[in-house]
Amino acid sequence: MSSSVKFNLNHEQDTQQFARIMSQHVHSGIIYLIGDLGAGKTTFTRYFLQNLGHQGSVKSPTYTLVEPYTIQGKEVFHFDLYRLDDPYELELMGIRDYLETPDALFLFEWPSKGGDEIPTPDIVIDIQKSEDELTRSVTLTTESDSLIQILQEQLNGA
Repeated sequence: MSSSVKFNLNHEQDTQQFARIMSQHVHSGIIYLIGDLGAGKTTFTRYFLQNLGHQGSVKSPTYTLVEPYTIQGKEVFHFDLYRLDDPYELELMGIRDYLETPDALFLFEWPSKGGDEIPTPDIVIDIQKSEDELTRSVTLTTESDSLIQILQEQLNGA
């Protein structure tokens, strides 16, 4: 059964801390990143990948659909499905080849556009902007009770 934790990100440093914690505990699987344009999905991804050990820039793969990374011998694939018109386009671009990569980490922005072509998530991160657009409200859902507990302990008051 899935559990959720909710917290606020009041400053960019809070996003950095959230990404650092996640990078210490999540190294493979499927992560869905949900939120409106400008909510901070790519910002989180950039800090997350940097904390995993990526050196260099992290750009949104809005036009290429996927940006692959090899970080300390691990394969990471960052998908941005915002411009996808039909989930079948993922089949045509060879998504199955990516998904067959053993022990890889997959981050999907705009997963609702992927339909049945993308696997179900291990973690869902839903980032919502506040009315003044200065803070973010995050709901993280996972079946990992230990991750929920860690986030509750370390982001309490973030």
